[in-house]
Amino acid sequence: MDPRVNTVMALASATDPAPRRVVTWDVRRQDFCSEHEHATRANFAQRLAALHGWDFAGAYDAAQPGSQPLYFVPSDTLTDPHQAKALGITGVDDLFGGVVPHAFVATKAISHPLIGPDAVRPVGWSARIAVEIADAVLPGFSCFSIDEARGAGRALLDIGRVRLKSVTATGGRGQQVVDDVHALERCLDAMDEREIATHGLVLETNLEQPDTYSVGQLLVAQRIVSYCGKQRTTRDNAGAEVYGGSDLLLVRGDLDTLLAVVDPPPPLRRAIEQARCYHRAVIDCYPGFFASRVNYDVAQGLDGRGEWRSGVLEQSWRVGGATGAEIAGLEAFHQDPACQRVHASCFEVYGAADVPADAIVAYRGNDPETGPLCKYTLLKTATTTTTTSHADTP
Repeated sequence: MDPRVNTVMALASATDPAPRRVVTWDVRRQDFCSEHEHATRANFAQRLAALHGWDFAGAYDAAQPGSQPLYFVPSDTLTDPHQAKALGITGVDDLFGGVVPHAFVATKAISHPLIGPDAVRPVGWSARIAVEIADAVLPGFSCFSIDEARGAGRALLDIGRVRLKSVTATGGRGQQVVDDVHALERCLDAMDEREIATHGLVLETNLEQPDTYSVGQLLVAQRIVSYCGKQRTTRDNAGAEVYGGSDLLLVRGDLDTLLAVVDPPPPLRRAIEQARCYHRAVIDCYPGFFASRVNYDVAQGLDGRGEWRSGVLEQSWRVGGATGAEIAGLEAFHQDPACQRVHASCFEVYGAADVPADAIVAYRGNDPETGPLCKYTLLKTATTTTTTSHADTP
């Protein structure tokens, strides 16, 4: 086993950490801070506190320090290592999420190379990561100027339609697909050059009707759990296609254990291997990175030439759409030491929701921004340790 794959494990304490107070934290008040996101995060934090045997202390308040150290459930990946250290966040035992050495590392920008050796790049950019993940991502480029984006888009149009992606948007939002050079030019002309210079823009080959897998790993309450599964889309209250939930299979152990226990069919095996490669490359190329919650979205489908492709679309080192299923799995493993794998399906239902009686509800309400929304999880456990058949794979 390559030790780099399990760096998150090595960062965990060898013994149970001292008691703490669990708090939620709005890292940036403009991001992931709607009513439903606040309520969902509080629900998750209370459940994580119970898993640890600690107290939940509500929202973080710097003006009210306590005698016990804190365990954070932040709204986003932490991009200021010095701030994280000042708050006592120095490893995976200190938060549900992750810390990166530079802000751009937390975005989609790191998934693709620059268009050339002289291309504009942010301070701290690693050119090596593009080499290490070349076989784990779709053809694409990350650009920090409009002119470079034009060149990148033209090059990718030789393969077929091109998807332009805001590097900070989530849930499938902030994306446009172009068919030709004229559409590319119109799309880029409408963009904010300063926004691209600051955060970057991703351009990658568009896949037609792709399947999207989720592959992840958790390190919580001295347990390591890995999972794989498929995502679903739905329509939000405005009619836009957005993330609608995930169907996950979670197992005790690391990603190597996941491959051994699940024995996945070739497409899913490819997705897990690509996610593992991506995770290893981030650890290698960006020292200072650590995360107790990692999730990688992997898309598979046909490109414009009809060629089947598979690649990691993006990473998440924060509370995410699949976290309801993740925590339900952790709870099942905590409650039953004989349980070796768990099927958990999380749902995000907009509008009227018919919630099953056995659902674990994280949020149900009428968000002022989003409208009626319900988030819940359905759980199915299995105590057997035998290998999962392909038919049992999400």
